[in-house]
Amino acid sequence: MAKAILALADGRIFRGEAFGAIGNTVGEVCFNTSLTGYQEILTDPSYTDQIITFTYPHIGNVGVNETDMESDSISVRGCIVRAPARITSNYRAENDLTSWLTDNNVVGIADIDTRALVRHLRDNGAQNGVIASDGMCEDDAIAMARAWQGLEGRDLVGQVSRKNQEQWQRGGSYDLDAAAFNQPESDKHVVAFDFGCKNNIFRKLTDRGLNVSIVPASTTAAEVLANKPDGIFLSNGPGDPAAVGYAVDAIRELLDSGVPIFGICMGHQLLSQALGLSTFKLKFGHRGGNHPVKDLTTGKIEITSQNHGFAVADDNVPDFVEITHRSLFDGTVEGLCVKGKPIFSVQYHPEASPGPQDADYLFDRFADLLRI
Repeated sequence: MAKAILALADGRIFRGEAFGAIGNTVGEVCFNTSLTGYQEILTDPSYTDQIITFTYPHIGNVGVNETDMESDSISVRGCIVRAPARITSNYRAENDLTSWLTDNNVVGIADIDTRALVRHLRDNGAQNGVIASDGMCEDDAIAMARAWQGLEGRDLVGQVSRKNQEQWQRGGSYDLDAAAFNQPESDKHVVAFDFGCKNNIFRKLTDRGLNVSIVPASTTAAEVLANKPDGIFLSNGPGDPAAVGYAVDAIRELLDSGVPIFGICMGHQLLSQALGLSTFKLKFGHRGGNHPVKDLTTGKIEITSQNHGFAVADDNVPDFVEITHRSLFDGTVEGLCVKGKPIFSVQYHPEASPGPQDADYLFDRFADLLRI
């Protein structure tokens, strides 16, 4: 097996074995603490231009399949694991992880101390890194990492969003017994902004009898309202929310439409900006399926799935905005609502995939608002 290196912009080097395609890649190195769902994580568009480190040591044992894709392709720039599975053992598997990464030209590294890497990122913050398995020398890899532009200030939403409006027709949740997606009847219409959306969001909306029209991130407020929506959904997505001003402008116009609005992750951040709040980059982000969040309106604790490197600041909250959820890890804003209006958002991922289902009720709340 070919040798590989991971070179960080601060000069730290990790040496291991090639995993996936042979070559080199550069991106922001981050980590995810989920124990399962590696395929869903690798195909989440929110990871665009990032190199994902899996903290769980053994990755790949259940293989991959078309059904569990969260987008049409792998989104990450690279993959870091401690011990890739050498045997795939699952009746749903259609390919093994290593071959899948190789076929999709995704460069990875294995057999490094991922615990040491995660501790380094927690202490020093997420940073640019290079994985190289093509013989690139360590000094050149460090220089490549330092020269890369990073995520801050970049609009990646426009890069991953659909270019044309389309109707979601792939159904709702997957029924393992029937080996097919459910096809519920619909009675309400939702327009969903695609800022880099995961497929499971559309499945969750469909499960609740909602007919979903997906529109590009650059869609104007007038174009959204021309679809005569009963509700408006703001999706997750990658990059710096402060760089997506065109979406903020559209959302700001939609606030007074009277149409219920629900946002998650990037959608939460863009809605917050439209309401007058600001965003900032976290030291090493929140990524994993074990993040505790407190619902300040009920006092209940939810274990949530998260994937974001930016957050909403709470130093200048308007009187008409209520902070509804906070992280129990660091106290950052995890949800808000507009007082007296059917508008709310959360920073985490209630659609999970992977992750716990504690926050599934938020889709019910949104569907109920459409039927008042």
